[in-house]
Amino acid sequence: MFTKTELRKQMAQGTVRYWAAAKAAAGTAEEPYDATTLAEALDAARGRHPGELVRVLRRCSFLVDGDPVGTREHETVRLAEGGTVEVLPPFAGG
Repeated sequence: MFTKTELRKQMAQGTVRYWAAAKAAAGTAEEPYDATTLAEALDAARGRHPGELVRVLRRCSFLVDGDPVGTREHETVRLAEGGTVEVLPPFAGG
């Protein structure tokens, strides 16, 4: 079993950037994350912004440090120290 201090050392800190409808739902363009996986970072975002952001995130795609997450399970996507998660809702137009 890990202590809180040991768990904290394993977590990475970085930035979540919200775009378009996700930005509107979160009420901010970006905020920090403190998580080891994409799933943890998104769970924390849902906790900070209950309501519309929870609904928007269901439709979003994600980039982690510029790489598309695609269909990978969010629990398997590790976050890096100083990394960036881009939250991209579907875009209209063409």
